[in-house]
Amino acid sequence: MYYATVKPNDVIVVTALAVILALGLTLTTPAVGLQATLGFFLVVIAFTSVPAALYLLIFSMLLSPEIAIGRVEGRGVGARELSFRLDDVLLVIIGCGWLVKTIVYRELGLFRETPMNRPIAAYMIACVVATLMGVLAGRVQPVTGFFFILKYFEYFFVYFMVVNHVTSKPQVVGLVTALLITGFIISLYAIYQIPSGQRATAPFEGEAGEPNTLGGYLVFLLAIITGLFLHLKTGPMRFVLLILGGFGILALMATLSRSSYLAGAVLVLAVGVSQWRKPRVVVLLLLVVALLPLFAPDNVKSRINETFFGRQYGGEIQVGQVGLDLSTSERLRSWGYVLQDWVHSPLFGRGVTGYAWADAQYVKIIGETGLAGLVAFIFITARLWMSTKAIYAVEDDPFAKGLALGVWLGLVALLAHGIGANTFILIRIMEPFWLCAGLVMILPRLSNADAPVAGVPRRA
Repeated sequence: MYYATVKPNDVIVVTALAVILALGLTLTTPAVGLQATLGFFLVVIAFTSVPAALYLLIFSMLLSPEIAIGRVEGRGVGARELSFRLDDVLLVIIGCGWLVKTIVYRELGLFRETPMNRPIAAYMIACVVATLMGVLAGRVQPVTGFFFILKYFEYFFVYFMVVNHVTSKPQVVGLVTALLITGFIISLYAIYQIPSGQRATAPFEGEAGEPNTLGGYLVFLLAIITGLFLHLKTGPMRFVLLILGGFGILALMATLSRSSYLAGAVLVLAVGVSQWRKPRVVVLLLLVVALLPLFAPDNVKSRINETFFGRQYGGEIQVGQVGLDLSTSERLRSWGYVLQDWVHSPLFGRGVTGYAWADAQYVKIIGETGLAGLVAFIFITARLWMSTKAIYAVEDDPFAKGLALGVWLGLVALLAHGIGANTFILIRIMEPFWLCAGLVMILPRLSNADAPVAGVPRRA
């Protein structure tokens, strides 16, 4: 259990904030006063105990409403609502508390060194430079580009919060448990939508919803569950994980998201490759693959079949004797459009939001940030790939080993999901992803206090 240590400077800062709040409440309405009081308590929690605030952040990742505050314009976004969510507010509050504590206690340091620091910095620099060049060329509207870059960097902020403030393995277990509880609630919500006949979406996504986003989140959740299930030895825990996985699979089917189905298939393949020395796991996977088509609902089978054997409207791409559906054809054509335009600005692209919207991660990276952004993105994924595998190889603790495997499996699956979605900029997928990535990166430090914080752990 984690207990926050309250220092004298903390008391002084909190007391000053309380005095300011009390004076402010005398000058405002009761409704605004209630909101200010709630915000004050969030500030106190974030300032005195960031780990406690991380729990609030986890539950708000998928369960917080979006509030529209305006509209933004841009080639890459069209005319879209500018909104904020509770987790945005929490990140700002935690960030301010983090910054103040860093100033007050200089020994804390702003960022701990991890294998991901340099790749993340390279990608951030590529996005900023590409967008500034797009602004100067008139392709990017400054306000729109600023807010979208801020959104991209928000995910990395989650990573650094975890790296800086999680200090023990019980905290890691607690945060992962909170993530799994949130995922269970989301799965129940998705299953609840099945009788309506509509594609399942996450809560608070409006009337249209984004089934593809929910599908990507569920695939990552299933990856974490799978990694833990394969390494935890306690029977009751494995039974709970099996139940969570079953609900997650039902919810994933309800999204009718083909990109998510592809990611799920890649997840199964990655499990088989990583566990090929365990015959029981391989046999179980083969059994699941054989039985799943028999027990899958008819709407899921129809959704997959229509990709290759659906109604043809004209203009679809032909692969041999099979005609792809119109949606898939348009996605494939977008790759060609990007390559045609890319030669005019190959190094830094058109800037974030400076290129036409493309529903595929790699198309978007090339179009917006060019070769610089693509190389930086490959740098991030390659470093995370190697680091998680290395940590998995040297960890002895079953929970830590399972979490490392889960993040690696999740990365592989989400790379497949990115073929048909902007996976790595979607907040409902990236916040849990980078939170778990941060937890894995600090495992060597928690396992061995003498091991250097910087660098990848040596291979077994």
